[in-house]
Parts: sequence; C-alpha cells; structure tokens
Amino acid sequence: MAQRKLGQILIDLGYLNDDQLWDILEEQKQNPGTVLGQLAIRMGAVTQAQVTEALAEQWGMAVVNLEETNIQSSVLDLVPQTMAEIYHIMPVSLKNNVLTVAMADPQNVGAIDDLRNFLGYEIRGAVSSGPEVEAAIARYYADRDESIEDVIDQLTTDEDEEKRIRGYDLASQEEMSDSQPIKKLVNMVMLLAIRDQASDIHFEPFEDEFKIRVKADGVLFEMVPPPRHLANAVVSRIKVMANLDIAERRLPQDGRIELNVGGNNVDLRVSVLPTLFGESVVMRVLDRTVVALDLNKIGMDPLILKKFRQVLKRPNGIVLVTGPTGSGKTTTLYSALNELNDTETKIITSEDPIEYDIEGIIQIPVNPDVGVTFANVLRAVLRHDPDKILIGEIRDYETAEIAVQSSLTGHLVFSTLHTNDAASAITRLRDMGVPAFLITATVEAILAQRLVRRICSECRTQFAPSDELLMELQLPLDTARKYKFYYGKGCARCNNSGYKGRIGIYELLIMSDELRDAIASEASGDDLRDIARQQGMTTLRESGLKLIFDGQTTIDEVVRETVMEDVA
Repeated sequence: MAQRKLGQILIDLGYLNDDQLWDILEEQKQNPGTVLGQLAIRMGAVTQAQVTEALAEQWGMAVVNLEETNIQSSVLDLVPQTMAEIYHIMPVSLKNNVLTVAMADPQNVGAIDDLRNFLGYEIRGAVSSGPEVEAAIARYYADRDESIEDVIDQLTTDEDEEKRIRGYDLASQEEMSDSQPIKKLVNMVMLLAIRDQASDIHFEPFEDEFKIRVKADGVLFEMVPPPRHLANAVVSRIKVMANLDIAERRLPQDGRIELNVGGNNVDLRVSVLPTLFGESVVMRVLDRTVVALDLNKIGMDPLILKKFRQVLKRPNGIVLVTGPTGSGKTTTLYSALNELNDTETKIITSEDPIEYDIEGIIQIPVNPDVGVTFANVLRAVLRHDPDKILIGEIRDYETAEIAVQSSLTGHLVFSTLHTNDAASAITRLRDMGVPAFLITATVEAILAQRLVRRICSECRTQFAPSDELLMELQLPLDTARKYKFYYGKGCARCNNSGYKGRIGIYELLIMSDELRDAIASEASGDDLRDIARQQGMTTLRESGLKLIFDGQTTIDEVVRETVMEDVA
C-alpha cells in the first residue's frame, strides 16, 4: 500500500490547510533536500509536537514523550552512548525481548535493522522529536560516559563471564558470540571507527595478547587491548554479523556487514585469516559520505586537473594511475568515470573487488577461482560495445596485451599499476613484455599519486622549522625561509594527532612525441622523468611542496610519501 504523504497527514489532522501546504511545497522547491516537516516548523505553520504526531501516524509508530518517560538503568546498559548519538535514538523500554527505541527520524528504517543486528533484540521504533532525543541522551548518559576501557574492565572483572568464554563450557560458539559484553565491545569498536572516519579495523591475535588497531588517515592507532582469552569470542561475534561459518577456523573467509549509520549506507568488508595464534580479522570500512567521487574534491592542483580532464576526453588509448596500495588510485578512477558517466557513454569496469557501485556503469567482479580473471572478463567486455573500460589492475602480460588491443580498437582504457612514479610505469610495462612500439601507440597519460595527511584546521599552528628539517625538502635554506610553515598541535577534533583527513599529491605524465621517441629507443625511467619535467610535469615532491607552502600539510608528511630524487 502506498504510504501517505506527511503534508496530507498534517491536513487530515487539522494542523494545515491546502493553501499552507502549497506555500510550504513551493518553499521546498527553492530549498531542495529540506525535510517538509522541519520546513513547516521553520515557517511557523505547525509545531514540533504536531510534526512528531504526523510522523508517528505516517510510519505506524507510537509517540514517546521523553521528558515524561522514566528510563530504567538496565535499558540504558543495552545501548552505549556512542550508538545512541550516531543513530540519533534513545532506548525506552525492554519487554519480552523487544527493545523499544525513540527515533528522531522514523524514515531511517535501516537503523532498526542495524540495531537488531548489533544488539540481538527485536527492535520496535517509536517517534520523538530531534531536540527531545538529544536532550534525553545528554540527561541520561551524563554520568555514564562509557569507553572501551570500561567495557574491557567489566569483562575482566566478571569472573563468570571469563569462565564461560575461557572454558568453552557453552552449548555452541553461537552462544559464546552472543555474550552481551562481547556484543557491546564489538559494537563500540565498529561505531567509534565509523565515527572517526577510519578506513580499516584490525583484530590481531598474538601469543600473549589480542590487539585491536584502527587505521585512520592512513595511520594505524592501537586501542586498549582486550584480554587474550576474548579473541575467539570477538572473532565469532564478527563472523556471525558477517554471515560467515564460525565453525570453520582453518580457511580464509570473506564476508560483509551492511550498516545504515545516521542515514548513510556503510559497508564493512570482512576478511578472516587463520594465523598461528587464532584468526585475524580485518574490516575495510567503505563509507560513501567520507569518499566524495568528484574530481573537484580530491585535492588535485587546478592546472594538473585541467590537463587530466583533457586526457579523459580522448576517444581511445590507455590512461594509467599508479601508486602503492592505499594511495587513492581507485577513488581517482571512480571520480573520473563518474564525470564521464552519461547516457551517451557505455562504461564497463572489471574490479577486484568492487568497492563502490555507481549507477549507470556496468561493474563486473573478478573471481579467479572460477576463471573470471581480468583478461577473460576483458575479452567478453569487448563484445558489449563499451566506450570506456576500467581494468582494476594490470598484473601480467596477458591483461596488458588485451588492454593494448582494446585501446587500438577505439576504446579508452583506464587501469592501475603499482609503481613509485609515473615514469616507472613505462619500465613496468616493458618488464611485463609489452613491446615499446605498442606502449608508444597506446599509452596517453600516466598519473602517479600519494595521499598525505591534512593539518587539522582547528589546531593549525605556525612554527619555524629547524635547518635540519628544511634540508629534508632539498631546497636552498634562503628560499625555504621565505615561506610560512604549519603543524597541528592536537585537539579533540583530531584525537590529538594534529591531522584530520587526507589530500592527494599528483604527478601527471602526458605522452609527447619526444617521450615516445625516448621509449622507442628504450630510455631509462630516469631519462623519461627528466624529459617529462622539461615539458612541464610537476613531480610528486613539487606537488607536496605546494601543499606545505599553502599550509595544508607538513614537511614530515611530504618527505615520508615522496622520494628525494624528485627534486634536482
């Protein structure tokens, strides 16, 4: 049955008339993305209580007045403050294994599924206003600021729980993973990582300890380690959430956990690996709100971006993006494809794995176990009349050969290589066995990139670097002293790291006749780099220097990510 519109419900309840609703809808057209209920309140047509009542009617939920509701301490124990804040909910009561939660946004039905998965209870939604939920969280959790350390302390001091987990005196591993403190620990680690925009979560068992490390902005940070005996229980809990076989502990397994955090879809790719002391788990956090698939937002210098866009308009050829793992190659390629994605262009990708699904683009996952390799997929793709093709990575001669053939038959081919800089990509293709005459005929441009951490805007502070630090940049001291330098002192916003977010540094090599002649005569990577620089190529180090002088990153970050030979 079609759901009734909120505006119509407000009219049916007698809170609005047709003219008022028309005015609100006209205003909404001028402010796309604004929620009708909040717009009506802002225009003074209805009250917050009336909108809450209409939302409850729309979604078939009860209304909860949190100001007049007394919430028991045992109910608050079930939902950590972090979870309540992220999902914008407030636990109200628990009866017959059904947990009722007050929601500021009842449209976020994905939150109910997440809470059911996290907490193991049946969840019933109720409606309350946003200000009421925020006030209730502040009021009830004021003296309950629970951290991971607190949860671990509870597990350590709970002797009965320790005996259950240590002794395997449980009916099954499912029961062990269903332990309430274990659930709370895993939930808190995952939600804190998502809140801090982490890219990976590592659970690592060793002989005498069980480490939890989170990677944020490309750097691993260690959390307070839980007791060693909890390792099996924590891993089993993650396996249950990812629908993996918890009885299988000898083979690697891959799964996924889909969440809806704060109205945003977050995908957790789970990889389980047997090790000497138990199973190691890594979760890759894929959050579309963190990664903007837009060439204007990846930090590329306007001049390089202009040249790169010109390359994207070419009808055929090969465009390579190079860099180590985790340098943002996939994000750059996705952003480029997103810009090229229109009704007149057929784009097909072959990836391992597919990280983000883009509407309008045909994406094919690679599965070598059943013979679906990059090379095999590419042969089949050519029969689907594509205009642009993305190959996740050129790993061998067979894939490189078909990429070359595809570009020669009128397709623009995008792919990645693992090399240190743009010029090294030519050497790598040669090493794979691709003849020089085919490289010169097909490769149009090579983009090398790295990611450096961005200085936190809240605690950015100017300082005067020492001569030793400036010498790392390989610039004359007199030249370097003309610029201002900054670093992050550390604050609550950046977890005292001094950095918040990352930005790319880029090196774009565009093929010219002189470069093609040099490749044909088998010139070295260094010679190719020198020719490209003479023709105006900005190196990675020079791109990094610009960000330092603009106050966006630090000397340490650029020196760590770029090689000294870049600057003559």
